[in-house]
Amino acid sequence: MSINLGKLFSEAAAKQKASPIREMMSSAKKPGMISFAGGMPDPDIFPLDLFAECSDIIRTDGKTILQYGTTDGYPPLKEFISQWTAPRMGKTVRDEELLVTSGSIQVADLLNLSVVEKGDYIITESPTFLGTILDMYNHGANLCGIPCDNEGMIVDQIPGEIEKIRSSGNEVKYIYTIPNFQNPVGCTLSLERRKKLLEIARNYNLLILEDDPYAYIRFDGEDLPTLYSMDTEDSVIFAGSFSKVLAPGVRVGWCAGPQEILRKMTVFKQGVDTSTSILAQGLVYEYCRKGHLEKRLPSIIDHYRVKRDVMEKAFQQFLPTDSVNYTKPQGGFFYWLETPEILTDDLFEKAVEKNILFVKGEPFFPNEGGKHEFRMCFSFPSVEMINEGVRNLGTAMKELL
Repeated sequence: MSINLGKLFSEAAAKQKASPIREMMSSAKKPGMISFAGGMPDPDIFPLDLFAECSDIIRTDGKTILQYGTTDGYPPLKEFISQWTAPRMGKTVRDEELLVTSGSIQVADLLNLSVVEKGDYIITESPTFLGTILDMYNHGANLCGIPCDNEGMIVDQIPGEIEKIRSSGNEVKYIYTIPNFQNPVGCTLSLERRKKLLEIARNYNLLILEDDPYAYIRFDGEDLPTLYSMDTEDSVIFAGSFSKVLAPGVRVGWCAGPQEILRKMTVFKQGVDTSTSILAQGLVYEYCRKGHLEKRLPSIIDHYRVKRDVMEKAFQQFLPTDSVNYTKPQGGFFYWLETPEILTDDLFEKAVEKNILFVKGEPFFPNEGGKHEFRMCFSFPSVEMINEGVRNLGTAMKELL
């Protein structure tokens, strides 16, 4: 007789929800299916030969990178990250202020372990990244969503929400933001709102988790200063990643922040995975040390800019533009579309019939929303797929209208 596993599951496991993007992967493999769902880099620009050459580090430093390593990261890689990010960070981050992680999503996980008690609130953009929503819920957090417009999160709404939460006897622990080319909306937090957000964090004694994986994939406009570089109160934890500028398979990210917080996060990381793969860190370091990251970045940006422009032109050509709203992103991987006259559930079914996949909007909302919105990724499909897919999507929209 089998044991009753249901009685053994934790509360988090009992309430667990799978990522809708992961659940779509089987559909994406259907012959002829064009997927705009997964926010994946284009494998055609992975530096296969260059990265293979970097395996020479196994011969030169294999006794280190094939061994257990320090939890906070492979020292040469940490030194590179500190120097490379200095212009964006506003300083050369000290070793004790830097932690290498297994992708940038682990930053949120370790921060949640360090500061979140069950029932605490986290303030997020609405909509926001699915992965961090799932992780926050796994830690028993409540989420308070703040809407976005073309200038990012409408930060003026945050103080009122904090007051309501605190008046009900609950705690807010931190504010989560993706300030550049936000996933899924594609918007960028304006300079004025960045200043205001830091002011709010200071006034209410809150942390800010600045998740910035797309910052280097900018097509238009000028870079805005990071919240980390503008912070004078040690209130910002910055999360970065090599996933978009090298390859997601390496699973190497990092975070910078106050030493006191990172010390707590590092101890939790010891119990989670001991350390991020030292072998992967060594290969990434060798790739960076040889200058490949900086040399290839302009061509990566150009590659994705072309795809963004192709999708923009296809929208104008094939979609019923008087019945759909969207904003051209200045960087990143995504368009966010709103169809006021069409329910996304209906459009999704019609699109799948025409071999088109996108991600419906509802799962991106920490509270409620998304019934008329959806995300389209332009980074992964080919130019030909973008044109064909948007044409078929436009047909589906027109049939529903």
